[in-house]
Amino acid sequence: MTTPRHLSATAAARRLPLVLASLMLAGCASFSPDGGFGAVEQVARDRLGKDALWARTTADQDRIDTRVAELLARPLTVDDAVQVALLNNKGLQARFFELGIGEAELVQSSRLPNPGFSFGRLRRGGEIELERGYHLDLAHLLAMPLVRQVEERRFAQTRGAVAVQLLALASEARKAYVTAVAAEETVRYGRQVQQAAEAGAELARRMVEVGNFNKLQRLREQSFYADATLSLARAERAASASREKLTRLMGLWGTQTQFQLPERLPDLPEAPEDQPDIERAALAQRLDVQGARLAAEQTAKSLGLTKTTRFVNVLELGWAHNSSNEEPTQTGWEVGLELPLFDWGGARVARAEAVYMQALNRAAETAVNARSEVREAYGAYRLAWDIAHHHRDEIVPLRQHIAEENVLRYNGMLIGVFDLLADARLQIASVNACIESLRDFWLAQADLEMALIGRPGLSGGGMALGNDMAAGSADAGGGH
Repeated sequence: MTTPRHLSATAAARRLPLVLASLMLAGCASFSPDGGFGAVEQVARDRLGKDALWARTTADQDRIDTRVAELLARPLTVDDAVQVALLNNKGLQARFFELGIGEAELVQSSRLPNPGFSFGRLRRGGEIELERGYHLDLAHLLAMPLVRQVEERRFAQTRGAVAVQLLALASEARKAYVTAVAAEETVRYGRQVQQAAEAGAELARRMVEVGNFNKLQRLREQSFYADATLSLARAERAASASREKLTRLMGLWGTQTQFQLPERLPDLPEAPEDQPDIERAALAQRLDVQGARLAAEQTAKSLGLTKTTRFVNVLELGWAHNSSNEEPTQTGWEVGLELPLFDWGGARVARAEAVYMQALNRAAETAVNARSEVREAYGAYRLAWDIAHHHRDEIVPLRQHIAEENVLRYNGMLIGVFDLLADARLQIASVNACIESLRDFWLAQADLEMALIGRPGLSGGGMALGNDMAAGSADAGGGH
């Protein structure tokens, strides 16, 4: 009977360079220090002027908590609200961990395949034969450079998708802030309308009691008071809902929800931004357009991979070492591959080509949609500025002049108190309309900024950050 044989010192020495080379190749596949987050952080700084932190450790979370507490200690500005959302939104933090998943897949694609070992013990009469086999997936080894390129592009897409989600959250937080501030301002003016209506209804009731007012006029004042009370309740409900939406986007809970908002929205700019070449700017910087292009490139790479490996779908390299107690030791090597007798890989190539053409058409669709969306957003932005400007410079001043004239007429006893109250209600209503038009302008500006960046989910191939991030994809997962 024979026993398993160990490699001799000479054989081990001959295989040492191969082992060292394998270890060096495996060492190239390492994780980057920032996990690919540096490019996303750069997007937040360059496009938003804000900080982004990934809470991977307890220390990171402590930094976030400290920064959020500092921002919440004072009345929130719109920039503060956006910053809190970028730091504290747990959904965004969950998206950050997609970077860790993507980098792990990239590193895994760069790792050498594990060798296989087989051992067999055969007995025939008094003869005992021991078989030892060592196998390595040679097809995997040959395809590693192509697979790594595919994973690098996929990781770049992941970073792009995370960056777009970050920008989208910033836009949503900005819009929620504007809506919440405008809603609270509307509530304050709604209370003034309700108080004026209540005063009118009470005065009408008393005048009816002394016989100086008819019943129909009193009912009209009472009806207006009831409508004003209902409108105030709806405004309060809208203010509560908008504040809660802002709270959710900023990821606040407990005592953090007692944050303070300013009493009014920022003033209307003196002039709207003039962007005559906005379509070209959108195509140059929209991340969904860049993502569609990158998806087409990735599909082309995948097509090349399919054509390369169509005939070597299963290819293994093995080394055998068999020993017997009655026969000399057998050594040698073997190669196994799949014979393309029935499946020549044509269907896989045809599918890859169809997917590539699909990606090209999706990229073209994304570009067409980007042009249209940015034109629509810019048109809405300009119109919103015109409306808000008209309210501020025309309607509200006219109502103010009318109110001043009515006060003079009331002091001269040319009109009654109910005429004065009715005019006051109209003036307050015009102020509310001005607040809404100013709110609509700031919302339109946020939509325009997002239209210039690209919305999530528009590209069938995912998002990317363009050449600057794609060029840095080689850094992730280590280098040779």
